[in-house]
Amino acid sequence: MLIRRSITDPTELAYYLCYGPIDTTDEQLIRVAGTRWAIEECFQTAKNEVGLDDYQVRRYDAWYRHITLAMWAHAFLAVTAAASKGGPNSNETSSSRSPSVRSDVCWHT
Repeated sequence: MLIRRSITDPTELAYYLCYGPIDTTDEQLIRVAGTRWAIEECFQTAKNEVGLDDYQVRRYDAWYRHITLAMWAHAFLAVTAAASKGGPNSNETSSSRSPSVRSDVCWHT
């Protein structure tokens, strides 16, 4: 079990039930748990900006095409934004309130 304390409110705790190999170190577990927020943020950006969630599920092949094109558009925007900023580590204009470094694939600022 992994317990995370909020930075803004130290009395607020989040609990994670973790599964993994027995030889997983605490540092590896914490790093993997921390990447969850960057992934969720990127999916939320894809939903808002490229319509990842704007589909009606009627057939699998249509859903698959829509998701594939939306993720391709999100990747294109991420690469284009990173190139225009001069590299993927330009975090000065980040809108994230998280103290952790934003994901390199997340282009929303």
